[in-house]
Amino acid sequence: MAYSVEGRRRASGGMLPLLALSTVAEYYRLPWKPPVTAGLLAANTLVYLRPSFIDPFIPHINEVWFNPNLILKHKDLKRFFLSPFYHLDEPHLVYNMMSLLWKGIKLETSMGSSEFASMVFALLGMSQGVTLLLAKSLHVFFDYERAFYSEYSVGFSGVIFALKVVLNSRDEDYTSVYGILVPTKYAAWAELVLVQMFMPSASFLGHLGGILAGILYLKLKRSSHSGLDPVSMVVRGVTRAVTWPLRFLSSLVRSRRRRITGRGRVGRGQNGVWRCQSCTYDNSGLQSVCEMCGLGRGRGNGWSVNQRQTHSSSSDIPLDELRRRRVERFS
Repeated sequence: MAYSVEGRRRASGGMLPLLALSTVAEYYRLPWKPPVTAGLLAANTLVYLRPSFIDPFIPHINEVWFNPNLILKHKDLKRFFLSPFYHLDEPHLVYNMMSLLWKGIKLETSMGSSEFASMVFALLGMSQGVTLLLAKSLHVFFDYERAFYSEYSVGFSGVIFALKVVLNSRDEDYTSVYGILVPTKYAAWAELVLVQMFMPSASFLGHLGGILAGILYLKLKRSSHSGLDPVSMVVRGVTRAVTWPLRFLSSLVRSRRRRITGRGRVGRGQNGVWRCQSCTYDNSGLQSVCEMCGLGRGRGNGWSVNQRQTHSSSSDIPLDELRRRRVERFS
């Protein structure tokens, strides 16, 4: 897909001052100013504005679109590494930079500039690589060429999604994503779905690649501290990251499903359980009438399950009458 970048810029102006004001306000209140975050904000903004003194040195956006087909066909590393720093219009740039401002300040303040810079570089390469791998896999196995393999995309959002996964990885609290309350560590997944619902033109595969890159980065970081084999951890991390959405949905389904086996109630009350001889339904000892067939307890009907006695289940009630009582009981 092709976009008229210049036309979109003229149609959506006035948001860059908001970004500048927010950046100045955030940095003014900080005792220590995170330099890497500031550098990333400046780099993305300068690439978008293309001032005259650097315009001759910056490739045009048509030369750096992230396109899996062109990257693999021509081994175009320029598209692979530079496409995250380009944006289509001011809303695209400002939304991404506002998100980067908040996440970058928190992460860089907690881990230091050098570690944060190396993490951003690693996440950029991993998110682009995972997106490329997903697009190629969908093309080979499912023939999704036009939808993903030949898709054009730019923007820093893949790296931002990866940063969000890292930032929220150990947060056990809840957060609001577009008005929906979700566990904070799953906020990136919720935003992935909601962004695609409200903005279908957004790069779903690029955002998904960022999330999986964040998960893979955390797995590799933990393995480096535990002394495990990094090669096996890479393979295991990629596998678990790709299959994580399916396992998460499966766990949700299992947690909501209550599986009850056998007849009657599960568990026993303090006054015991008695079994109706007519329908073999286990009733609470507090009840004098069978919940299933309506037959009263007494005259030999009903015995304690705990006693394990062998009684005949025969009854003077005809089978048709018993069925009718069951239907009336639950109608």
